[in-house]
Amino acid sequence: MSLVIETKDLRRVYTSKTGAEVHALRGVNLRVETGAFVALKGRSGSGKTTLLNCLAGLDKPTAGLAMVLGRDVMQMSDAEATVWRREQIGLVFQSFGLLPTLSAFENIELLLRIKGDAHEARRARALECLEMVGLGKWKDHRPYEMSGGQQQRVAIARALANNAKLILADEPTGELDSKTTRELLTFFRELVEARHITMLMVSHDPLVDGYVHEVLTLKDGQVVG
Repeated sequence: MSLVIETKDLRRVYTSKTGAEVHALRGVNLRVETGAFVALKGRSGSGKTTLLNCLAGLDKPTAGLAMVLGRDVMQMSDAEATVWRREQIGLVFQSFGLLPTLSAFENIELLLRIKGDAHEARRARALECLEMVGLGKWKDHRPYEMSGGQQQRVAIARALANNAKLILADEPTGELDSKTTRELLTFFRELVEARHITMLMVSHDPLVDGYVHEVLTLKDGQVVG
């Protein structure tokens, strides 16, 4: 199978306010195949979110190789990374990231408007994505009128709106109870397998292990298994 993500000796070094070097990633070697549902685990401070940000082009690695969907992330300018991310990557966060004054439909449609899609095309796609996550009847509801699980489904629908080939999720079940977490993980697994989407998910939750294809562990800035 083809690789969606491949990193070789990926490193990210920050400089603290005192001038000291902070090694967030210390040579990450990672391979994620097309259609895989992979969990990335590790203690706080192990570099999980830093790695996700580097793969999404939100942060620039210091050294090494980071190939994502056939593109060398390190060679992209910020402007190129923004367009690439908008067109091919879906991002899902723990805090949902929904605009509270907009309806579920409007939260998704806004992303497509920024992308530059025509009015009818973005309306049809937003409704399609809401149906995909089982929230077609909730299209006019605002986030505060929805449960945490429903809000996260809207966030997932938004991530899928650009026909993303890769979803990067940072603790997407972190604010959900165990019942809702199981429902969401079941949905993720079905989504990956039905639509051949690749998903890399950062998580601390032990429930995740029973739903993903592979669990990887990051320790002190390196993948250890």
